[in-house]
Amino acid sequence: MGYGNEKTGASGTGARSNARSAAKLVLFWVGLLWVFEAVDQATGNALDTFGVEPRRLDELVDVIPAAFMHFGFGHLMANTVPLLVLGFLAALRGTGRFLAVALTIIVVSGLGVWLIAPSGSNTAGASGLVFGLFGYLLVRGFVDRRITDVALGGVVALFYGSILWGVLPTNEGVSWQGHLFGLIGGVLAAFMTSSTRAAGAAKPSWH
Repeated sequence: MGYGNEKTGASGTGARSNARSAAKLVLFWVGLLWVFEAVDQATGNALDTFGVEPRRLDELVDVIPAAFMHFGFGHLMANTVPLLVLGFLAALRGTGRFLAVALTIIVVSGLGVWLIAPSGSNTAGASGLVFGLFGYLLVRGFVDRRITDVALGGVVALFYGSILWGVLPTNEGVSWQGHLFGLIGGVLAAFMTSSTRAAGAAKPSWH
């Protein structure tokens, strides 16, 4: 009985520590976006040049920076709440894993924009990351065979499932390409960051 109580307490402490780390990371990330936008506004939108213009080789260096830039505070505000919520939930599995997931999503989303966005367009913003985190949380539980994450994915789908309309080319001026490839990047990230097992080894049991 004593051992069981000690184990439960340690587990609870670990969960709280993970939650604090996740909250600090995501708040810092979103705070950085607001700092960048404040600088952008103060410099006459000078940072908008870090957006991605498609099919120009010199624009490939902007694939990552573009995910941190926005076209005005209204644009940033639209991404802030879902990024806080989905980012926090994704970061609960560890900050290192979250950073790997986020980088995968940003690169896949940015490259998708670079490849198929309309010529002459300039795309920036964290919405690709938002769609990617949504996709990641949706499938992570099935990849890791973790029941609690499957349930979490269901809750995420219930509250944010309507964003899937954003992958369709229905709104002019909205980068459905970034949304679609962000979603794809999130699914890829779930597989890429899953615990590896030896070739031929049995799948881990559900837990």
